[in-house]
Amino acid sequence: MQPRAFLASLEQFGVKLGLEQIRRLLAALDHPERACPAITVAGTNGKGSVTAMLERGLRAAGFRTGRYTSPHLIHLEERFALDGRPVLPAALDAALARVAAAAAPFEHLPTYFEATTAAALLLFAGHRADVSVLEVGLGGRLDATNAVDAVAVVVTAIDLDHQQLLGPTIDAIAREKAAVIKPGSLVVAADNRPDVLDVIRGRCRQVGAELVMATADVSAQVDMADGRVRLQLSTPVRHYADLTLALRGRHQAANAIAAIRMLELLDAHGIFPVPEAAIRTAVEDVVWPGRLEPLTIGGTPVLLDGAHNEAGAAALAAYVREAIGRPVPLVFGVLRDKDVDAVADRLASIASCVVCTAPDSPRAVAPDDLAAVVSRVASPGVAVDVDPSPAAAIARAAGHGTPVVVAGSLFLAGEVRALAGRDVAQP
Repeated sequence: MQPRAFLASLEQFGVKLGLEQIRRLLAALDHPERACPAITVAGTNGKGSVTAMLERGLRAAGFRTGRYTSPHLIHLEERFALDGRPVLPAALDAALARVAAAAAPFEHLPTYFEATTAAALLLFAGHRADVSVLEVGLGGRLDATNAVDAVAVVVTAIDLDHQQLLGPTIDAIAREKAAVIKPGSLVVAADNRPDVLDVIRGRCRQVGAELVMATADVSAQVDMADGRVRLQLSTPVRHYADLTLALRGRHQAANAIAAIRMLELLDAHGIFPVPEAAIRTAVEDVVWPGRLEPLTIGGTPVLLDGAHNEAGAAALAAYVREAIGRPVPLVFGVLRDKDVDAVADRLASIASCVVCTAPDSPRAVAPDDLAAVVSRVASPGVAVDVDPSPAAAIARAAGHGTPVVVAGSLFLAGEVRALAGRDVAQP
């Protein structure tokens, strides 16, 4: 079986949380997870952005890097970045072939995510990376990335998501995510609810990890100009004047502060020396597609965001209010396993009209069903329409004005980026 066909065959197994299988697989591959130190990024929102910032800063400091994220937007290769560039298809195929061969004797095959995690670690080992930065896939305690003993962990904003797998409460979800913190590791916790921070503190005490609260003893002034964040930041280490964040949205200030504090911590402990110039590069010259990304599709200005949970939708809505200042036409598509009502409520609040569509996924909510949800929460006078084709939905929404905001799913974001002719992100 060809490597990509092998990987596709694993999708039937869905999500199976647990570490026994991934640990067995990594042992059969001669433990590629031990080839270089790893930094893990866990959380609900912002973890992809922080992962991208950390990798960019470490690369700017002169280190060879591996970056593992999920899901991909267009091409599978996006998940596996070597020195900021997506891995070449042939190299990924070779890594997947090794994973398939190692798993062949197993009574139960690995899941899709376990296989891609193992492939990522093989690629990073083969690249002779100095450091890998791993975005946790789902949860933390039983996520495949937790088979790696990370020397450092960033915990971003934690909110309700995947309750059917992680638990019904913030406290339960926080405990699952905080479990990625390893004995003796360095930990930076972004701004969170007090009960979430209590969970993180408790985990750090339990395993003897060093904890830094990202905003402790920090002065930050956040302004917006032309949709971008201007940040004046003073940490216990130094003052960063006039930072202009590459990633859009006021919420990125919290992500940038968490990334900066971690890079400072790694430098202070002599694990990875990261000078000030590299830290500035981490937040001012980073690419993370599909998040408040301006595009043009068929001449139509589009603002694309993968907001797929309530907190992400709230951040997008806040950006629209602040940067655009008026209701906008919205193209909306979402998956069934999300809190559809909550996301719809947040997004409908900034919509002048809503065209419901569906990403190309068997888990997508049917556009007619989604329209029924939106109609319940939208303000009177907000037209709600349906078009199963994202391209046609954008064209229909553009009849009500521009920019057209497209949101609700990273799967939808990938399809729309492809319509715009965007390929995988480059450094």
